[in-house]
Amino acid sequence: MSVDWKEFMDGAVKTIGNLAKGNPKIMDGFGAFDAASKAHGALDDKTRELISLAVAATTRCDTCIAIHAKAAAEAGATREELVDTLAVAIGLNAGAALVYSSHILEAFDALK
Repeated sequence: MSVDWKEFMDGAVKTIGNLAKGNPKIMDGFGAFDAASKAHGALDDKTRELISLAVAATTRCDTCIAIHAKAAAEAGATREELVDTLAVAIGLNAGAALVYSSHILEAFDALK
């Protein structure tokens, strides 16, 4: 599978922006939920993004892959750390996580 991850992410952000315009309270709620997930502070940004990518593999969320692959790279995650993280997701979710982990690696390489 070959995806232009930059183009995909730009389109996804635009589409989510359209949803936000149509229902700003949904995005306010999502923003509050996202902020609350970071409030405790026990995990650094890199660890949080690697976990997000493991979850993206198991939930098969392409937009999550694009957003969190970029954020993981920006937080200093290495490809080796990502491969280990995805191995955990694959171990827990087997085949589907294997396929989506290959998408995540492709997105990470394209977006770093």
